[in-house]
Amino acid sequence: MAPMYPPLESDLLRIFVAVAEAENVTHAADRLSRTQSAVSMQVRKLEDSVGMALFERGPRGVTLTAEGKRLLPYARRIVGLVDETTAAMRMAPLDGPVRIGIPEEYNQTILPNAVAAFAEIHPGIEVTVLCGYTSQQLAALESDQLDLAVIFDWCDGIAGEFLALDPTVWVASSTHDRHLERPVPVAVYWRSSWCRDFALRSLERHAVAYRIAYTCDTSGGLRSAVTSGLTIAPLSRSNIPPGARELTIADGFPPIDSSRVVLKRNPRRGGPAIDGMVDMLLKAFAPLAGQAFG
Repeated sequence: MAPMYPPLESDLLRIFVAVAEAENVTHAADRLSRTQSAVSMQVRKLEDSVGMALFERGPRGVTLTAEGKRLLPYARRIVGLVDETTAAMRMAPLDGPVRIGIPEEYNQTILPNAVAAFAEIHPGIEVTVLCGYTSQQLAALESDQLDLAVIFDWCDGIAGEFLALDPTVWVASSTHDRHLERPVPVAVYWRSSWCRDFALRSLERHAVAYRIAYTCDTSGGLRSAVTSGLTIAPLSRSNIPPGARELTIADGFPPIDSSRVVLKRNPRRGGPAIDGMVDMLLKAFAPLAGQAFG
């Protein structure tokens, strides 16, 4: 029968993470505002709880053992969840409506989780979402139909809070060779000035003959045209679907734009609920903002 160990305490895991990151008990103790002896005792208590050594002691500090390395990502997640829970419980409840516009490119990835989490933390807030193009979002802001809008800025001409850089590129199926055809079949948005001024013009500037083989009103439609092998299409780099790949200069296709993702506010609206949603969106886009797009 396997030995029975007591449940791990979150405070012990917090101390473990601090020592692992500092690689020194004294430095970790300073960071935690505790004595070195108290931190050492808690580390030993954690090691007793798991039944194995988590650190190797040396003259200049400590290093993780193999078991310590295995525990570290779990400990970080638990400590982060405890901190998030504490912050949520201490947060003053908010109420009121928040109307937010989002691009379709993110309606199945980044934003649903952020908006759903925000609504769960603040059940008194009525969240309304408009999913649409940048031009639609800007018009809705102007007509006071939105409080916030996540939009694409292609020319550094839209004032707002920077969220991420997400370039638009030509994308093709990984298992078809449509990009080798001339004229190359392309999918574009129906009656879109952006497709005309950026996507199609990028082909014209590089003398790539093309024909419009598919038109639609959604990025989901463009992704379907690509994955089915029907056409190539302009998509945000973060939105390339499984079974597809970016076409690069090596393939004869240039980048289309270097879109900045911007959060734009309605200047006529404000308040704690809207500020809270802004904070949630900044956190939601942080992983994308940290990626290196070449």
